Amino acid sequence: MTNERRWADTSGLPPAPDATAKPVTLAHVARLAGVSENTVSRVIRDKGSIAPETRQRVNAAIEQLGYVPNRAAGSLASSSSLIIGVILPSLSNIVFPEVLRGINAGLSATPYRPMIGVTDYDLDIEHQLIASLLAWQPAAIITTGFDHTVGARRMLENSRVRVAELMDIDNAPIDLAVGLSHHEAGRAMAHHLVQRGYCNIAYVGHDWTADRRAHARYVGLCEGLAETGLSLVAECRTDQASSTLEGRKTLSNLLSGGVHIDAVAFSNDDMAVGGFMHCLAVNIAVPEELALIGFNGLEIGQVLPKPLTTVLSNRFAIGKTAVELLLAGVQRPDETVKIDTGFSIVEGATA
Repeated sequence: MTNERRWADTSGLPPAPDATAKPVTLAHVARLAGVSENTVSRVIRDKGSIAPETRQRVNAAIEQLGYVPNRAAGSLASSSSLIIGVILPSLSNIVFPEVLRGINAGLSATPYRPMIGVTDYDLDIEHQLIASLLAWQPAAIITTGFDHTVGARRMLENSRVRVAELMDIDNAPIDLAVGLSHHEAGRAMAHHLVQRGYCNIAYVGHDWTADRRAHARYVGLCEGLAETGLSLVAECRTDQASSTLEGRKTLSNLLSGGVHIDAVAFSNDDMAVGGFMHCLAVNIAVPEELALIGFNGLEIGQVLPKPLTTVLSNRFAIGKTAVELLLAGVQRPDETVKIDTGFSIVEGATA
């Protein structure tokens, strides 16, 4: 057998550009398209009324010349750019890629593009990312939650850039908050379990230092139980980030305490799926011997042998709604706004 290499057919392409040539500029595009530089700029920024034929000529010239717009220079000229800064705590946690999908959907029909940073739940890293993004004079910055360093909050407040804080509405936003009340979601978990007849309810959770929203759900859960005259009979929490492995380990630790438990509320679906796997491994019948409820409504929980009972957060809608509201008004309003995207109980088959 002979080795065969496939190469791209370059016979019809123009010769490679001279490495010493000057970069293509807006003026080159304007000259080739037969329009003014201002017209080229408006086509690129999708601003103003442009005749379809003119737009086509400009786009053809851009493609022919391989012109790449200098966004930084444009921001200096107009005091704002087409950048939307997006700061997420994680991309390994499936919750946040779904929020990002919503953001991308909201931006898809606009000239704006996201510039993404990941904090790994570290507020100092968020502080650095906010400073870097503000240097680009973005049209808006999207962050997660209300927790920021004092310096980061001051930068956001003083910038007058539109700011959306996502996932939570239980505190006061800098500008716009889009999400759900995690406190109310915790109360709803408690009420659902009690209405199903469970009274010996325990809690399994993960690190609250990084995930303050999980703590808010725990507080809501406890208050919801208290409203029915109950309280948690046991609880066990790992100091690690949430994962299926930690959920399995932590439920095992909880059940080794010898307390009679008929239902467990988990801090999220990752932990609950791990708990379900522990029940399979040690032959605990779910929900007959032990009921389980999670939070987030992740797909993995719905493909278990018994679909997970959980609370669905509308993550895609959170991202898309935030972008649409930010771009609907480029000036920061005098009054802050909270948008509740809500949640719903997915009844499943585990509680």
